Amino acid sequence: MAHEYILGLSAYYHDSAAALLRDGEIVAAGHEERFSRKKGDERFPRLAVEYCLREAGITLAEVDHVGFYDKPLLKFDRILETYLAVAPKGFRSFLMAGPLWVKEKLFTDRELRAALGGYEGSLLYAEHHESHAASAFYPSPFEEAAILTMDGVGEWATATIGAGKGANLEILRELKWPDSLGLLYSAITYYTGFKVNSGEYKVMGLAPYGEPRYVDLIYKHLIDLHEDGSFTMNQKYFGYLSGLTMTSEAFNELFGGPPRVPESKLTQKEMDLARSVQVVTEEIMLRMARTAHRETGMENLCLAGGVALNCVGNGRLLREGPFKRLWIQPASGDAGGALGVASLIHHRYLSRPRRVTPGKDAMKGAYLGPSYSTEEIERFLESQGASYVRLDRDTLLRRVAENLAEEKIVGWFNGRLEFGPRSLGSRSILGDPRSPRMQSQMNLKIKFREGFRPFAPSVLKEYASEYFELDCESPYMLLVAPVKKERQLPMPAGSEKLWGIEQLNMLRSDIPAITHIDYSARIQTVSRETNPDYYDLIDTFRELTGCAVVVNTSFNVRGEPIVCSPEDAYRCFMRTHIDSLVLGPFLLEKAGQAQWKEETQWQQEFQLD
Repeated sequence: MAHEYILGLSAYYHDSAAALLRDGEIVAAGHEERFSRKKGDERFPRLAVEYCLREAGITLAEVDHVGFYDKPLLKFDRILETYLAVAPKGFRSFLMAGPLWVKEKLFTDRELRAALGGYEGSLLYAEHHESHAASAFYPSPFEEAAILTMDGVGEWATATIGAGKGANLEILRELKWPDSLGLLYSAITYYTGFKVNSGEYKVMGLAPYGEPRYVDLIYKHLIDLHEDGSFTMNQKYFGYLSGLTMTSEAFNELFGGPPRVPESKLTQKEMDLARSVQVVTEEIMLRMARTAHRETGMENLCLAGGVALNCVGNGRLLREGPFKRLWIQPASGDAGGALGVASLIHHRYLSRPRRVTPGKDAMKGAYLGPSYSTEEIERFLESQGASYVRLDRDTLLRRVAENLAEEKIVGWFNGRLEFGPRSLGSRSILGDPRSPRMQSQMNLKIKFREGFRPFAPSVLKEYASEYFELDCESPYMLLVAPVKKERQLPMPAGSEKLWGIEQLNMLRSDIPAITHIDYSARIQTVSRETNPDYYDLIDTFRELTGCAVVVNTSFNVRGEPIVCSPEDAYRCFMRTHIDSLVLGPFLLEKAGQAQWKEETQWQQEFQLD
C-alpha cells in the first residue's frame, strides 16, 4: 500500500521552514536558516524542502498534498485596511511594501508552485493561528486539551483560545489586530535596543536584573487589560500600524527619551523596562489560560506561537495556572506553522484519525533534522587536514566527561539536528555547571554575546527534582523553575546595595553557571529514550563528579544560525575558544589543530586570534 505524504511550508515573513508527514507521522522538519546559513531566513525554504524529501527517500512528485501555513489574501486584507485606517501616515511604508505584495504575495499560489519546480498537485492553505494551534495539539501527548496560541499577528488574529479532542480542533475565541501581546513585547524589545523577532529572548533574560517600576505606567497608558486576558492597546504610543517603527514619539515622551541605541551600554532603565513588560506578559498569559480553562473545562493545555517561547511565563502557568499539565510545541514560532498546516491537512482535510500514546508526544524529541554518517564526517575531517581520534562510544563519553570536569568547553555534534530554536543535545556547546567562571567564559569567548544572558541546564530527568523545583518533564527547554532552596547560596553582606548588572558575578548556588540572578533556570530534562548518547554523556559526568547536570547552549555564535553540518561545527570550533569538538565518534582537541587560516570579516569584527 502506497504511503501518503504531506509537505508543510512556512515562508516569506521570518524563519521559513518545511515539515514532512508520512501517513501522519513526522518524518523530517527543518528551518531554512540552518541550511542557507542566513539567520532568520524568510525566503522560500528550498533547501529545507530538499532535505525533507531526501530524508523520506522520495521526490516531490510523490507528495500528495502541500500546505502553506497562512492565508496571504486575508493578510493582505488586514494590511490594506491598516494602511487606509492610518493614512496618510502609512503611505511611505505602503509604497515600499505594496509593490512586493502585488508582485509576489498576492500570487503566493503561483510563487509556491514555481518555487517547487512547477508542482501541479494539491496546494492548500490554513489560517496562521490554526496552523499554530494544530502544531500545539496534534503532536501533543493529550487525547484532549485546551489550546492557547499567542504571537505578533497572523492574518487578523494575535491570540486564540481553542480546544482539541481526538482528531478535531476548534478555535473558540480570538484576540484581533492591532491588540497583540507579541507586539507589546516586541515594542519594548525595540525600545530597549534589541532586534525585533530575535531579541525578545534577551529582554526575558534581562528582566530579573530590573525592578517592575513601569508596570503601572504600562497598564495606565499602553494597554487596557480585561479580566479574561483580552486587552486593547493605545495606538498613540506605537508605530507599527504605519509600519515605520515599533514605538512612537509619545512612547518616547512617556518613558523619558528615545530608544536605546543598539549595542550601547545597558542602563537600569532597560532592565526595569524588561522586568515590567515580563510581569505584564505573565499576567496576561495567566488570565488567558484561566479563560481557556473556564471555556473548555479541560485539564491539559497546549501552547504555540512566538509568545509560547517565553519560558518564564510558561513556568508560572505550570505553577500557578489552572491546568494540570502543559505541552508546548518546541518550534512554537512561525517555523512550527509548517508542521501545523501539514497536520491540519492530515486530520481535518483528509479526516484521518489521530493516534495518541499517553505520556509520549509525537515530536521524537524534536530531533527531526539531518544527521551525518561516520564516513561523511571523516571525509570532511580529512579534507581539512584536521587532527582527530576515533573512539569507541564508552571511551568517547568518558573523555568528554573528563574534559567537562576540567572546565573545558565542548562542542557536541551528534545525531539529528533539532527543530525549533533550542539546542537539545544534538548541536550543543557544553560546560561544567559547577564552575563559577563558565557563564562569563561562554558568553564572551564562545558566543560573543551580552554577558548578562543566562545559560540553561540539561539534567537527567530522574535527577531533576534534586536540583530544581520541577515535578514534570521539560524535554524542550521551555520551562523555567527555581533552583532548589538547599542548593542556593546566601548573598554576602553588602550585596543588597548592588543593582542591575553589578549582581552578575555573584555565586547563587552550587551550580552557578546555570543559576540566573533570581535563582531560576531554564531547564531541559534529558531521557535515554529520546537521546541515548546525550543522556549517557551526562550520566558519565555524574559518575565522575556527582553532578547530573551540564551547561547546554546552542552550537553557534551570535548572529549565526545553529550549526547544521560537520563543516559548520568545525568552522565554529576553529573560530572560537571551544576546547574540544565531538563530531559523531570523532574527538578533536583545539590544542592539536593547525592554525585556522580563513580570514573573514566575521573574525575581524570579533577580533579573534
